[in-house]
Amino acid sequence: MTSSEIFPTPDSGSPSTTGATPGPGVFELGGTVTIPRLGFGAMQLPGRWSGPAGDPAKAVAVAQRAVELGARYIDTAAFYFSDTHRANDLLREALFPYAPDVTIATKVGPLRNESGEMYAEARPDQLRGEVERNLEGLGVDTLDLVHLRVGRLGVDGTEPIGERFAVLAALREEGLIRQLGVSNVTSGQLAEARSIAPVAAVQNRFGVLDQADAALVDECADAGIAYMPFFALGGGHTDLGEENLRKVGERHGATVHQVAIAWGLARSPSIVQIPGTASLAHLEENMAAGRLVLDEDDMALLGRRG
Repeated sequence: MTSSEIFPTPDSGSPSTTGATPGPGVFELGGTVTIPRLGFGAMQLPGRWSGPAGDPAKAVAVAQRAVELGARYIDTAAFYFSDTHRANDLLREALFPYAPDVTIATKVGPLRNESGEMYAEARPDQLRGEVERNLEGLGVDTLDLVHLRVGRLGVDGTEPIGERFAVLAALREEGLIRQLGVSNVTSGQLAEARSIAPVAAVQNRFGVLDQADAALVDECADAGIAYMPFFALGGGHTDLGEENLRKVGERHGATVHQVAIAWGLARSPSIVQIPGTASLAHLEENMAAGRLVLDEDDMALLGRRG
């Protein structure tokens, strides 16, 4: 597939890309697999976690279109489900058999009951079962990448993760997992994991409006580790931040979501953006952000904090 097929020529409604080659670029995941720096998050495909189920036909169409648009890195998890649908099942229906250049990453750690409640973290002896749930749901014999998700969202964890990460490392040796990642971790926890086995990726909260994890972003870049933010717009909403996002967007004919995605791509060469949606329109909007190139003035206006 050619680059023009993956990243179509911008139309009049697309962000400006003057002076730059369209496309978000690529990252060598674990030094062995080339992935695009703009992927797709599958969390929203089944419907809202605490709301009505999504439309499975629409979800399948979104996943297929994401790959058509070049999102050949997909983030999912067995604990992404609604009352009636599961993200892994929808991805399998949409994309199986998977193209050789599609990389699907999943994560294990939180235990979620059928009512949607995250009620505990998986013990070491439960992690094999969680990995097997992802294998079964996706219909594969080996998972491309598995993150160990640590703690609760927004809670800084300090507990050791070595025993649990070692279980995943052993499953990697068995051939059930190709590469390992960690999620929602501190620098110390990342170091602990790296002392056990190679870490290909970190998935933490980070974005233009929430740059508290900036030091770890830079640490990952120095180490050649992919950094995959969730909540790319961040949680630290301020009038100043949102105003400047709008200003930059107006300069380029882009939305604030596109600016936020492009900011991450410009912020660090190790950042791989994985925005999620269950809407075809939002998907097109997100993927068009890969063609948006921010200049030094834009980056200065948006700031680099942390």
